[in-house]
Parts: sequence; structure tokens; C-alpha cells
Amino acid sequence: MSHRFVQAGLFFALSVTVSRAEEDLRTFDGLIEPFLTNYCVDCHDEAEQKGGINLEELSGITLENAEVWKSVWEQVSLKEMPPRKKKNQPETMDRLRVANWITGELEKTMAAVGGFHSHHHPRKANHLPHELLFGDLSKNLTPTSTPARIWRIHPQDHLVRLNALINTDQDYDPKRPGLRTKGDHIPWNDEGEVKVYYGLDRITGWVGGTAAYAAAVTGFPAVFSTTGDHGLRNYPILYSVNGAEATQIASHSEEILRFMAWGPVAEPYQFGSQRNLPEKYKGVDIRGTIQSLFYKEEVMRPLTPVYELMKDEGISPEKLRTAVVFLFESLTHRPPTGQETEQYLALANQSIQSLGAKEGAILGLTPIFLDPDALFRLELAESGTPDEHGRVMLGGWELALAVNGAFSYLGPDVLLKQAVEDGRLSSREDVAREVKRILNDERIRKPRVLQFFREYFDYDRAGRICKDSAALRDAGGDERRYYQTVFGMAANTDRLVELILQEDQDVLRELLTTDRVVYSSGRELIFYSQFENLKKPAKANNKEGKKKAPTPEELGHIVLPKGEPIWVRVSEFNKSDKGDRRLTTLPKDQRMGILTHPSWLVSHTDAMDNHAIHRGIWIRERLLGDAVPDVPVTVDAQLPDEPKETLRHRMRVTRKEECWRCHQKMDPLGLPFEMFNHIGLHRKTEQGKPVDASGEIHFSGDPKLEGPVKDALEMITKLAKSERVEQVFVRHAFRYWIGRNETLDDAPALQAAWRAYRDNGGSMNALIEAIMTSEAFLYRKVDR
Repeated sequence: MSHRFVQAGLFFALSVTVSRAEEDLRTFDGLIEPFLTNYCVDCHDEAEQKGGINLEELSGITLENAEVWKSVWEQVSLKEMPPRKKKNQPETMDRLRVANWITGELEKTMAAVGGFHSHHHPRKANHLPHELLFGDLSKNLTPTSTPARIWRIHPQDHLVRLNALINTDQDYDPKRPGLRTKGDHIPWNDEGEVKVYYGLDRITGWVGGTAAYAAAVTGFPAVFSTTGDHGLRNYPILYSVNGAEATQIASHSEEILRFMAWGPVAEPYQFGSQRNLPEKYKGVDIRGTIQSLFYKEEVMRPLTPVYELMKDEGISPEKLRTAVVFLFESLTHRPPTGQETEQYLALANQSIQSLGAKEGAILGLTPIFLDPDALFRLELAESGTPDEHGRVMLGGWELALAVNGAFSYLGPDVLLKQAVEDGRLSSREDVAREVKRILNDERIRKPRVLQFFREYFDYDRAGRICKDSAALRDAGGDERRYYQTVFGMAANTDRLVELILQEDQDVLRELLTTDRVVYSSGRELIFYSQFENLKKPAKANNKEGKKKAPTPEELGHIVLPKGEPIWVRVSEFNKSDKGDRRLTTLPKDQRMGILTHPSWLVSHTDAMDNHAIHRGIWIRERLLGDAVPDVPVTVDAQLPDEPKETLRHRMRVTRKEECWRCHQKMDPLGLPFEMFNHIGLHRKTEQGKPVDASGEIHFSGDPKLEGPVKDALEMITKLAKSERVEQVFVRHAFRYWIGRNETLDDAPALQAAWRAYRDNGGSMNALIEAIMTSEAFLYRKVDR
């Protein structure tokens, strides 16, 4: 070992009892070199080079060694280096100092080659040790805030704004609270598409069957992209709006404006009850064309200022101004300034002069759809004087839209608008008042709250898992309606989440342990059944020779308690699905909470198998607040192809020494779910052998959790009682509503949010209010 490293090691040993100067903790020589010497170099020196890594001669971060430093950052942050079996372990705060130095230097070093951002990704948030956030508070904390930023709106937010321009959704009905309501997210259709359709509520019939109907109806899907990763998916740092998306928005906006003005593209014969095809279409196959649809005579779309503008022969300046203001506020959720109004009027008038009244007005109004505030939520805090920490509290419409955007995809309601205009939205107390009011008003739709639980649990991914046909049949599935059914099951889970949120007591524990389920009695019974009990339908045996539909008992399906009817949101596109569902209970010895519902189980599978590793990672990250380092590019992460063996047996390869160091944090948490097959059926055997659903909780950070479990139900029961699990849940809620990873300075806000949740009986409303009245939500760090 070099003389320089020996000296550094002595210096580090002395530093345990002697306070080092603060500036030394920001340098390689004062912080990193002593840390590596004392804890790492004995395994990663020139002679040993364990894992092929030599740290002995590192002197700083360069583009050439950046990948090594990324690995060091993860290993140190997640307490993988030095190995856990070593007695000589650094203090947690020293790990954080080293991690912060590495990520800061990587940011600077890689700035010219695209930058280093992965430490800001939500998947990396657990790299900040949990005990630093929920233990004794550090003495040197800075009052928290969030960087000034531009936050691209969620794809659903964009779709709902556009949908409100062309469709009249019903208001909230307290007698049918689960029914789709104005402002709710746009649900999947049978094919798993999320689309806004033109005039569905006006269609009375069509030529041809359901396939012809599906081909004839027009609409548009979400333009904005989101990552398909597990976990939180709507951080400001993840997205912008590219040129292709802007082009699609402009194209859609022209179609939307034409529909707002004139309704569906159709000929006179398509309206009313006669349905007499004109001579030119007789004998012609028009199935699947827009000419094959028939509409009510009654106008169903909203008759907006755009309609009023376009119904006259000429273009009224007053009506044009009204249309500009209406569109701007509908798309941006705030009123335009005088300057903005004049700018868009000038563009519209210029287009009218060039293209004529009608065409010019349509094209002249489309730029409003591309206004930055129609695509992003701006949190720049440009007004106000920064305090001594460089923070400015959000105010005015920026604060109103931040509050509104935490819940809704529609614009602020009348009372929130009035609060802004009256200057009554300028303090923490003002925000608390509005947040409480919104949370307690069921008429105000809050799809952003539901979206959090979709992203936290990942149960909405089931329909995206493409199943191998043979594997699907072998597991008990029906190819014909499988995907339609699993998309429906995710919608049912949405409704169960909403029920538990409405009760607002022990929300997380109830979600993890409830015996309730919302289901469709026709298609979904098989998914809650016992795999070994499934039978093939009996042959017809009656005098007329007609086939009689087999009963659930004859098929070996589970027979659940009748339960009670419940409304669930489904796409209006699905004419055959009226949203009829039931709320019932499940066998206590087989299922417990969302983690045992097929929607969650299928979301964590692949084409042919369960994915015990993904399930284990989910438990590790979402409930224990830990993480697993990224898989090295040199590792062939494949299980052996042994179709006659159980998944547990095939996963024996992960117990190799070079693999088990990470897999011991995943596999024992994921394998207990082997009591279910890959489409969610409960089972007792796999490949003719008894299922082994045992597992173990390791490295949880909570001594009460440590130890073996016999199956998923026992593991969930233990986890649901843990304070640490509650705290980790609070961390995820904080990330979601603040839109960034937590930092050490957020510890007071996180602890306050957890106390609010715990002291109010596990209330999600109390948790959300605490987060939204924290300085992290209210203040922006500005650079001026």
C-alpha cells in the first residue's frame, strides 16, 4: 500500500475522536481517501482487486473512472461496502458525506457529456439512510425548500383537460360514488388503450359488429410519454416536451377546435332515429368508417365560446376575445394576463387575414394549446424576495396551481380561484385551509391521490405484461378475454383503494391486510380460485342437445360471498361493460390485502413465470426503505431454462457467492408469493411438487421484523404492524407530492408528516395536509 494511503489511514483513525475541520469533509484528501483506506482498500487494492475493482490509486473522479465511482456510491450508500460481516463499519453520517461528495463530483465531471442525474431518480431515493431521517435530528440542518422548476404535466392531466373541451361528463353522484365523474382519470378501453373519444355519448348505433364500431369511433391517445418503470413515474426531472409531441398536440388541437365548433364529422342521414342509408352507400361496405355511425339529434358536447364564435358567418372581435380567454384558462387553469390575451388575439387575427374567417380562426387558436402553462406547471417563484437561505414562498397562481395540481386534473374550483383573487392564499395557514376543504369535498375529484397508490403499489401494470399463450393456458387463464379482464381488475383495485381512502383510518395497514375485494362476478372468479380445483367444462347433456353454460362450481371456481353492488369506472368506449361490480370478502387463509390481489401479483410477473426478484425488490424498496444496487453490466441475469423445475429451484443460481450478496435482500422477500401462480391463482403445488412459500426478512432496520416467515400472509402481517414500514410509506408520499427525492434537510418535515399520519389514526388526509403545508412544498430555492 502506498505511503500516502498509510498516512491517510492514521489520519482517519484519529478523526474518530478529534473533530475535523468542516472544509476537510468536502475534499478528496480530507474525506474520501481516508474513508477508502480505512474501509475499502484492503479488499480493493492492487493485489486483491475483489470484483475486479482497484481503488488504491484513485485520486479523483474523471470521465474514465466515473463508472467505478458510481458503483462505489451505491455500495457505500446501501451499506454493501464494506461487507456487512466486517466489524469495522463507518458511521452512517460518514457514509452520507462520502455519497454526497461522489454524486456532487460526478455532476461536475459529467456535465459536458450529458450530466449525471441518476441520484435524483425516484428509484435512488432510498440511498439516503432511513435512520438519518427518522432518528435524532442533525444539528446542522438548513431550512428545507425545493428548487425552482418547470414540471411537465401528467399525461392524464393533459388528456382530462382536452376531454373537458369536447365531452360532457356527469357531475359527482353521491348515490353512485364509484361511477366515472367529470375530472376523473380516463380509463382503459378493452385493448388497454387510454384515449379521448369524440362524441361517444351521442352515438346511438352503427353498421356492423363491435369490431366495426371500434374502428369507426375516432379519438386520440395520450401524447406525453412516461417511463414504464416500477415506482413513482412523474418527477419533474424525468420529462420535457419534444418536437414530435408538440406536432401531435398541434394536430389534435385543430381537430378538437373543429369538433367544438361543428361536432362530429358526419352527413345529415347519421343524425336522428331513421338510420336510412343514402343511395350512394347501399350495397357498399361502410363498416368501420365514420359514415357507419348514427348519432342523437340532441347536441351533447359542451357549447363553448368556440361554438359561439364559429356559428356566425363572420368573426366577431368580442367573441374572438372571449374564445381566447376561455381556451387559455381551460388549458392552463389560470386566467391570462392582458399581455397574453393580446398576443394570442394578434396571432388569431393574423391567421384570419391570411386564411379567411373560419379556417383562419381554427388555425389561429391552436397556438394556445402549446402555451407553456398548458403543458407545464411553472414553479419559478419569480416574485418575492429570497430569504437568507435563498428561498421564496410560492404565491398567487403558482401556489394555487401547485395546491390544485396535487389533487386534480381539472382547473381550480371557484373557491380556490376566489382565494387567489382576494389575496387569501399567501400563508401556510391559507394553504392548510384550502387543502382541508378540498380533501373533505367529495365533489372535487382527486385522481392525483389515486395515482399515487397506482405508482406506489404498481398494480396498474398487469395488462402490460404480455403473457405467453401456452403458459397462460397452463396457469388456468383464458386467452380470449384475459387482457380485458386484467385491465378491469386494476380498475377494481382502484375502487377498493378509494373505499379505504374514504374511511381514512389506518390506510396503509388496511391496504396491506384487508380481506375485501372488488370483482366482476363473471370473468374474474377464476383468478381468485384454487389452481388445483380448476376443471374443464362438462359436455352438454340435455334433450335438446344445446350446450348449457357450466356453473362456477362445475368449473371449480371459487364461490365468493355475494357481497354488495359497487360502481367502478370503466371506459365509455366499452359498450358491453356497464361497470357492474361487487364488493365482497376473500378467504382469510389464502389472501390478504392488495399484495395478494391478482392485479398486483400479475404486475410483478413476466411472460411465463412469477418474478420473485421484482416482488422482493418491491418489498425491499416500498416497505423497508432500502434498495439493491444496479445489476452490473457484466452479469448475465438469466435463470436456467428448466421448464419442469420450480421457480425456487431455478433460482438456486442466485445463491452463488457473487450473486447472493444482493439477492439475499430480494429473494427471501419475493419467494413467499410462490403460493400464487403467475396469473394470481392460489396454488398448493408447482410442477407436481408442494409449493414452498417460506421466506425470511433480513436487513430490515427493524429488529421486530427480522426472522423467517412461512408464507406471504405471515410476512405481510408482520410488515403491516411496523412503524418503519409506515415511515417508508410517508417517504414515498413525500416524494410524490413534492416531486423530488428527500434530503437530510427534509427530516423535520418527514417526521412531522409521519406524526400527523400516526396521531390521526393512519389518516391519509392528515398525511397529505402535513406534506402540502411543509416548507418543502411551499418554498422554492431560487438562483438570483
